Amino acid sequence: MALLPGTGFPGGTHNSVFLQPETSPMKLHILAIAPHPDDIELGCAGTLIRHARKGQATGIVDLTAGELGTRGSGELRLQEAAAAAKVMGVAVRENAGMADGFFRNDEEHQRRLIYYIRKYQPDIVIAAALSDRHPDHGRAGRMIADCCFLAGLRKVETKAEDGQPQQAWRPKRVFHMIQDRMHTPDIIVDISDVFEEKMEAIRCYKSQFHAPDSEEPQTYISTPEFLKQLEYRDALTGKLIGTAYAEGFVCENIPGVRDLDQLIYPELA
Repeated sequence: MALLPGTGFPGGTHNSVFLQPETSPMKLHILAIAPHPDDIELGCAGTLIRHARKGQATGIVDLTAGELGTRGSGELRLQEAAAAAKVMGVAVRENAGMADGFFRNDEEHQRRLIYYIRKYQPDIVIAAALSDRHPDHGRAGRMIADCCFLAGLRKVETKAEDGQPQQAWRPKRVFHMIQDRMHTPDIIVDISDVFEEKMEAIRCYKSQFHAPDSEEPQTYISTPEFLKQLEYRDALTGKLIGTAYAEGFVCENIPGVRDLDQLIYPELA
């Protein structure tokens, strides 16, 4: 698997990683979007793995290469992201080529992100948190939510890579990850049977997390305690629904059910 050079999206370039034979167009069931490579792994890798195992097409768009990170480099992060994508079984991973730390929720960046939403036509979008320790997370979370709405407006015009107009598309649901700061989840996904695979995907980012032989500066996420705290968080979230591990999500429009039996007999839904 190799990083494939992007075709040069207006305003920047992007990189693509295809883990299944590329089709045109490739419709995804779930598209996860976050500002930095490793955000998705930390926040929702278990959920993506669960759905990929069901045979559903999943994908990731990283807005930036995380080039401002204290450790490693943007180029190295792209390589680590490709390795993690393979562990998670996603069909595609793209990088939108936005500037780490300096992207904005403005028309230029919105149009760039709308392009990816329309390209992959996801039923579900998993987005960055709406507020978090890192300002990129909250800013991205709001932009992703805005773009999911704007992508459904046919008078917002964007073009595909071949120059043809893209079809308007609005995902059915947008769920925001819980990242560094704890939030009360609106919905929880049991990831007990894929938790070890989630941790394997996270450990692909050897430049970012604890490595005893690393000579790079210590950071908030490179301490030995950081990944332990992540495990505790997923265990605590799992406890809320009586499972070993789980991932929680926040939604601005609460999902509903047809009747209460869906909650106790989901196989009949």
